[in-house]
Amino acid sequence: MSTPIVHLRPGHVQPIWAGHPWVYAQAIARIEGAAPTPGDEVRVVDPHGHSLGRGFYSPRKAIPVRLFTRDDAESLDDDLWLVDRLQRALARRRAIGLPAAIDPARRTDGYRLLHAEGDFVPGLVVDCFGVDDDGRGGVVVVQVGTAGLRRRAALLVSAIEKTLAPSAIIDRTTTSVAQGEGFTLAPGTFDRGKAESLRFRERGLSYEIPLEIGQKTGFYFDQRGLRDRVETLARDRKVLDTYCYVGPIALAAARGGARSVLAIDDSMKALEVGAANARANGLKVAFERGDVRKELPKLAALGERFDLVILDPPKLAPTRGDRDAAAQYQTKLVEAACAVTAKDGLLVVCSCSTALGMPELARSLAIGARKGGRVATVLERLGQGPDHPVPAAFPEGIYLSTLIAELGGG
Repeated sequence: MSTPIVHLRPGHVQPIWAGHPWVYAQAIARIEGAAPTPGDEVRVVDPHGHSLGRGFYSPRKAIPVRLFTRDDAESLDDDLWLVDRLQRALARRRAIGLPAAIDPARRTDGYRLLHAEGDFVPGLVVDCFGVDDDGRGGVVVVQVGTAGLRRRAALLVSAIEKTLAPSAIIDRTTTSVAQGEGFTLAPGTFDRGKAESLRFRERGLSYEIPLEIGQKTGFYFDQRGLRDRVETLARDRKVLDTYCYVGPIALAAARGGARSVLAIDDSMKALEVGAANARANGLKVAFERGDVRKELPKLAALGERFDLVILDPPKLAPTRGDRDAAAQYQTKLVEAACAVTAKDGLLVVCSCSTALGMPELARSLAIGARKGGRVATVLERLGQGPDHPVPAAFPEGIYLSTLIAELGGG
């Protein structure tokens, strides 16, 4: 059966030609050949019939095609292209020093190996935990976000086993993604081997995270740069880490020589794991359960003041339609945090939503600080780590924004 051909409208070609991996529904003029079903391979061509690439079809989505290759000779129905992508991703990580094995005191053997569009496999995330010096072994966690890849589960598992030789593969694909893509989420589709927890080291700190509490793929590798910076800034400071999850930022602050560290989250299990990890690393961190929105006013009423406050909430704006509400939420968080931040103290604000990027985050910081009677001066800007690459033609892939600001007044 011939491969269906997706013809683009005039005026919609340049982003794809430049390297953008998504074909939006409004860009499609017509489809030549049999109507593709979810997960079918299709060719994409410009109005003159020139090939732009091949990808998988998702008819339920506003993005019906995600391009996986620009090479018409590359078949997407064997595992060679997936092996190639994984090998290239391994080489890319080695080039940026991952895994970091030279200095045992700073070893990092847990990181994101394959970051969807950034490593030319849209919809696929592969995180590795506890790999050897060559980036092999350990536990691999995958999230599959397209029907095309889900249909090719056997190819994906084969490519991972050939390239990485992991002791276990864990599937963390979400129900919401499956429903949106139109495939049935059968638990264990990609699971291979057995693992009870995720064990790894990051910048010399050891972690063990039970599988049952893991957020997303299990750990937020994208904030490694912020953890490193907080460790440097924390010396002799009183630190408050909110939305702490299992406490990696809090642990970094404690190792950096903070006078004290208070970490708050609403998940008791996550706090228990964080406390266990702190003990395992010989670090002192106070973990407390609570709703950050309620705990900040309580701390302010008690007269508590911190020299360094971190606000790293979960995703507030999953879509652009949520942006205004998310910005208001972020603004209120900043206002509340001002009341517990010492004079000329540091406030770190983060957004993991593309729709709430650096400009929107800066606006929320400025307005929230002003409402809190403070003036915010941005000292540093950070984003997702280098193991979360983004094609230059794909600004939608830049999703993590962090501002480190000094709060004057107060």
